[in-house]
Amino acid sequence: MPSLSHFLCCSSMPLARSLSVTSLSGLEEWDEEFDREDAVLFEIAWEVANKVGGIYTVIQTKARLTCEEWGENYFLVGPYMESSVRTQVELIEPCNATLRRTIDKMNSSGCKVYFGRWLIEGSPYVILLDVGFTAWSLDRWKSELWENCSIGVPWFDREANDAVLFGFLTAWLLGEFAAQCDEPPHIVAHFHEWLAGLGLVLCRQRQLPVATIFTTHATLLGRYLCAGNVDFYNKLAEFNVDKEAGDRQIYHRYCLERAAARCAHVFTTVSQITAIEAEHLLKRKPDIVTPNGLNVKKFSAMHEFQNLHAQSKARIQEFVRGHFYGHLDFNLDKTVFLFIAGRYEFSNKGADIFLEALARLNYLLRVNHSEVTIIAFFIMPARTNNFNVETLKGQAVRKQLWDTAQTVKERFGKKLYESLLVGQLPDVSKMLDKEDFTMMKRAIFATQRQCLPPICSHNMLEDSSDPILNCIRRIGLFNSAQDRVKVIFHPEFLSSTSPLLPMDYEEFVRGCHLGVFPSYYEPWGYTPAECTVMGIPSISTNLSGFGCFMEEHIADPSAYGIYILDRRYRGVDESCNQLTSFLFQFCQQSRRQRIIQRNRTERLSDLLDWRYLGRYYVSARHMALAKAFPDTFIYEPQEPTSATGFRYPRPASVPPSPAHSLHSSPHHSEAEDEEEPYDEDLEAEKDRVNIRQPFNLPNRNKNHTVGLPEKN
Repeated sequence: MPSLSHFLCCSSMPLARSLSVTSLSGLEEWDEEFDREDAVLFEIAWEVANKVGGIYTVIQTKARLTCEEWGENYFLVGPYMESSVRTQVELIEPCNATLRRTIDKMNSSGCKVYFGRWLIEGSPYVILLDVGFTAWSLDRWKSELWENCSIGVPWFDREANDAVLFGFLTAWLLGEFAAQCDEPPHIVAHFHEWLAGLGLVLCRQRQLPVATIFTTHATLLGRYLCAGNVDFYNKLAEFNVDKEAGDRQIYHRYCLERAAARCAHVFTTVSQITAIEAEHLLKRKPDIVTPNGLNVKKFSAMHEFQNLHAQSKARIQEFVRGHFYGHLDFNLDKTVFLFIAGRYEFSNKGADIFLEALARLNYLLRVNHSEVTIIAFFIMPARTNNFNVETLKGQAVRKQLWDTAQTVKERFGKKLYESLLVGQLPDVSKMLDKEDFTMMKRAIFATQRQCLPPICSHNMLEDSSDPILNCIRRIGLFNSAQDRVKVIFHPEFLSSTSPLLPMDYEEFVRGCHLGVFPSYYEPWGYTPAECTVMGIPSISTNLSGFGCFMEEHIADPSAYGIYILDRRYRGVDESCNQLTSFLFQFCQQSRRQRIIQRNRTERLSDLLDWRYLGRYYVSARHMALAKAFPDTFIYEPQEPTSATGFRYPRPASVPPSPAHSLHSSPHHSEAEDEEEPYDEDLEAEKDRVNIRQPFNLPNRNKNHTVGLPEKN
């Protein structure tokens, strides 16, 4: 039986040339169909029916397209989490006879394996492995891992222990399934991230008849190194990876990840920037890049998403009225909402550079006597013990003022009605009596507050050491009346059931004007992608997969509301100045210009649709089948004749955001009618003609020959 070193050092499987996003956009359509009747696809990840991070979104949104492609031969494999299963999974009996025998055999041998349908779009089959039930095998399996692969896992690392249990159970499942097949099987197993990677290593070490794919969404070591404030991308080739992983006490995890990348028939990453990182840290160049997509839903009405923006913005404005009660000395109609959201990684996610840019923006707005007010939301979960009392009080005061206004309005309306009934014009001076004025004065007195509006909406457990709060203390953005930039830190994910800001994340994003994601380490970046699909402009960087992908496809991203910050070739101070410039320019736009820019941003949604991006995964699976079963599936590299991916030219009009359009939105400002003429429908039609669109991949292929392009 070959050892792990056989795969790591003198790997026998051929390593294909890496395909960049550019060359991938030249993938050719297969002339005939590819027979999958005797092939089965297992997709394995710790995030199957288990919301932990961004991989959950990848798998959940991609499931519908994969189900259409593979039908009943597609199975997702993940851990059994009772709380998630109770609300997301319908447990049923397997329809596949081979799989039924496999699960019965495993359950009779001391495992607990569940089968069901994941209640998401596509309703894919899921196989859930109870890692806790087989914890009694942990020591034996860790010994086997050490003897066969020379990887030792310490007893105190619970996450790595779960990875060992999950990996051995996955390999057991795939091996048992292969043994139960009546004919020689053609199994494709796609593993996501290091937590699932051990199953892949065991499949190769045991020589199972399985075509394997490993996708890394972010390297472990890369995430740790970037969090340590090192010049990561300029020193990639200089790192002693073994020493760096050992110093951070993640060497065993790093070994699992690197072994999975080296052993896979096909290795993929989610972006070109991560491909460069993986080549240096995992010592293998990816065979193919598989960008992350979303399920895009187009509105039947031309500008329905603009109406949704207006509705959600009104709800955010209501929250702001309560949060700033007593200090509401700015015009909400001239207020711009910015936000940053995601995992609380202060420097990796760019919260540090965003705060510094906000301080500089505040100075620029003040010296230019701007009437625009900026409210920047930080939606990043941190340790709290409850809502801030002052924040809750603000919403209560707002509600009390609303109730008072409604009461006075009803009394006024009743008197007006009675006056009109007797045929008299009302005496306005007598319409409001003393009781009405007393009620209103009491409400006004209730809005008085001695303190400034709070920065944080919750009570932080580690207030004195919190990076965001400490940075705010340093730059002095305390929501004072003189500040044109206000900050609200919401250290909890948004929920429609919250008593403070009752909005789901999607509704909140739709109500904002600009998403700001100046990340230093962002292998893909779902947050700006979600903004784009909802027609909300965003700021990304050339160190994020999303930013690089957009630069690849769009001639002038900023014209479409995608601002790409340079964090690769500029110093921190230069990047901060560029971000400040982006924000200041955005503040100068009129409402009409922002509407036009949102229209343009929404037109990019096709670029991020799984209907387009799913073909990269199709290519990876075909490549893996051709490598694992060369007698049945043939891999013939071809040079692409032309790039057939989406390509967005510069917009038809020269200004980045023309100021005037037809009445394309119900919120039309007559004050802006004298600006430059602009026809939104005409520009949209020109864009549709100019945008070069790719072919549509067929859902079913039936030829055992796979044609893929090499790198240009």
